[in-house]
Amino acid sequence: MDILIYSLQFIVGLAAIVKGADWLTDGAASIARKFGIPTLVVGLTIVAMGSSAPELVVSVVSAIQGNADIALGNVVGSNIFNTLAIMGVTAMVCPIVVERGNIRNDVPFSVLASVAVFITAFDSLFNGRLTNAVGTDTIIQQNIISRTDGLLLLCMFAIFMSYTMSIARRGDGTPTAEAPAADDGKDITEMPTWKCVAWIVTGLAGLIIGGNWLVGGASGLALMMGVSQSIIALTIVSMGTSAPELAASVMAARKSDTAMALGNVVGSNVFNVFFVLGCAATIHPLGIGGITLFDIATLLVASATLWLLCKFGKTYYTLTRLEGALLVIMAVAYYGIIVYNA
Repeated sequence: MDILIYSLQFIVGLAAIVKGADWLTDGAASIARKFGIPTLVVGLTIVAMGSSAPELVVSVVSAIQGNADIALGNVVGSNIFNTLAIMGVTAMVCPIVVERGNIRNDVPFSVLASVAVFITAFDSLFNGRLTNAVGTDTIIQQNIISRTDGLLLLCMFAIFMSYTMSIARRGDGTPTAEAPAADDGKDITEMPTWKCVAWIVTGLAGLIIGGNWLVGGASGLALMMGVSQSIIALTIVSMGTSAPELAASVMAARKSDTAMALGNVVGSNVFNVFFVLGCAATIHPLGIGGITLFDIATLLVASATLWLLCKFGKTYYTLTRLEGALLVIMAVAYYGIIVYNA
């Protein structure tokens, strides 16, 4: 009975987060339009951040509650799922034609984000043996993403956003990682001011309440099932929070808008690391806990594989159906291994 309750709490919390993000994004975008904020800015900020709101809420709530495994596992798991499962399934639906600018400017940012997670998460691999004040050698054994790391990630996010907006303003026809989201501006629904405010307030309430329910449900499921919170975060939590990206990418592929599909995934990966993880670590330092070197290494390999397939695959600048199947196989293998070792 307890498992049923926790499962229901998790599902309702996830639904509240996803719907709350939609309401908040629509309300904020509409009210921004009323104040004359350019569509480009709305797309690159409000709309883009709205798509990553589920990951942000879950990781921030988890950090506040001291559930570091869920906070970090959600980001790492979401990026692995985005890169392997979503890009793989999308390419199998329709081969993804990659613009030259995406390979040169955007996909490397996703690889850089993965490297940033690796460096900030595993201090012991880089610090080695240090000498304390009395001259005694000590070994740094605890891996923590500190507040300093979190602030550095937020600085990298600010640089990324500044770079992305400068590229988008050029209007050179080369989509950037978040530039496809800017096109969403033309679909912004015009609403009365009172309705905009109501949607923003309701959306925020849905995010906050849903975030608490989802984290509580996930923690309870981990306890009842006898597995670590990190396993729950790397699987069902990350898959659930990545559902909007999966739906958006598959729909974009069906419409042959593959640039949008790639932009959704790459942009989400960068947002998750630089902004979501940066916010969570700044609020509360995150111990690595049950997130292993294998998980971070998988993230690195996944990001590098996507970049290499786009650049040096069988068809130049195209992610083919066969290459998409390879990414899906890698995803299945990863999830099989972590579940087997749980």
